[in-house]
Amino acid sequence: MELSRRGVIAALVAAPLALSSVPALAVGNGPEWDGKGNITTAHLSTYEDLASFLQKQDARQDAMELEVIGQSVKGRDLYLAKWISDPDNPTILYLTQQHGNEQLTTEGAMEFIKHLGTGRGSGVLDGVNILVVPMLNPDGAMGDVNFSLDDYIAHGDRHLTRYNAVGADLNRDHVNRIQPETQALHENVLAAYDVDYMIDLHHQGAYSAIDEEWVSGSILYPTTPNADADVVERSKQLGAVVYDAVDSTGWGLLGKYNGGSAETISRNGLAVEYDIATLLFEMRGMSDHFYEDYVLGARSSGYLIRQTVITLEATAQAIADGSINSADTSFWDTLPTQGWYNPDE
Repeated sequence: MELSRRGVIAALVAAPLALSSVPALAVGNGPEWDGKGNITTAHLSTYEDLASFLQKQDARQDAMELEVIGQSVKGRDLYLAKWISDPDNPTILYLTQQHGNEQLTTEGAMEFIKHLGTGRGSGVLDGVNILVVPMLNPDGAMGDVNFSLDDYIAHGDRHLTRYNAVGADLNRDHVNRIQPETQALHENVLAAYDVDYMIDLHHQGAYSAIDEEWVSGSILYPTTPNADADVVERSKQLGAVVYDAVDSTGWGLLGKYNGGSAETISRNGLAVEYDIATLLFEMRGMSDHFYEDYVLGARSSGYLIRQTVITLEATAQAIADGSINSADTSFWDTLPTQGWYNPDE
């Protein structure tokens, strides 16, 4: 089961590598669900697939350590994969699937983890410490929740929901920290490690757009007025690295996310509480939802997984070699804030 699913994901990721000649905006205007046929989640890794993958990579990679930081509401282990070569090095945290129905970022994180055990990771790990929390919300990712998912769109036995098992939004729980998943993140990652940077990886609706061109994703730095100016500037530098890496592919289109300033959201709360430079990255589309406009067909998966891998590799490299410190943040002044474009409305 794992091999067949991982084979599908590997093929999806490999395919975009040959797309350098694809016209610009290919991701933003790429294949989407047209309301016909079934939305399937069969190509996505299950929680069990992820756990098995992490354990195998831990056994294969000398530099990697795998830690269980807590359990979900339903008792699933929450994993932290970490590469710490020197405590004095800057440290970046990559966080995926606070929302269980936003999984392609986790698939990308898995590819990134695998790459760190190959020649592609050589040199990078000497200059940066890397922490990866893939799938903070495994109960939502597996649809193992205490509320009805009858209205969700995906076909088959597995639904994925934004919320955790008791219907809580983990990305609104970073102040009170009521849920065990957010407690584990704060107590056993954020308070335990000296984190300098964090990218919080999400998905958004399928019709987010700049004018009438769908974006492949959108980014945003902390917008709470309580964030230190230096933290905000470093967050903008992190965004500059991501923007340059994705924009240079010729097939990505990024916009500025229209996000709020609440500190219950990780992008804002972590910047204030821990002085971490944070960046939100909202990839296009979701795996499952009760709004049809939010769901994206599997044909776009390869582009978006690849976009995640590019984001993680580029930021790790920029922090490791110090080039992030000279990243030009002026693009933020002209980066369009995305809107919404559904040609059928």
